[in-house]
Amino acid sequence: MWAQLITTRLKPGREGDLPLLVEQLRAAEQPGSGLLRSTAMRDANDPSRVYMMVVFESEEKARARENDPRRLEGLQTARATMAEIFDGAPEFVDLTVVDDISL
Repeated sequence: MWAQLITTRLKPGREGDLPLLVEQLRAAEQPGSGLLRSTAMRDANDPSRVYMMVVFESEEKARARENDPRRLEGLQTARATMAEIFDGAPEFVDLTVVDDISL
């Protein structure tokens, strides 16, 4: 498995727009993309700070998903929303999953 941690900040007053963005991102997903899990989180001590963790079957599948033309079409709306609500560009950390458990 492979994962990415994405961090960003919301512009002041845009905290309520996060659910809309999550819905737009979900709508752009394509079957067979290799995405196993996606979790969006806000910092309890700094509500402007947003973290998104996405977990994939493999890095290869994740990279192929980045260039899937079906997904890119659906992302146009989400990217417009990101430009409106994010304060700066997101930061990406690539991670190798060494253990994963769901109870």
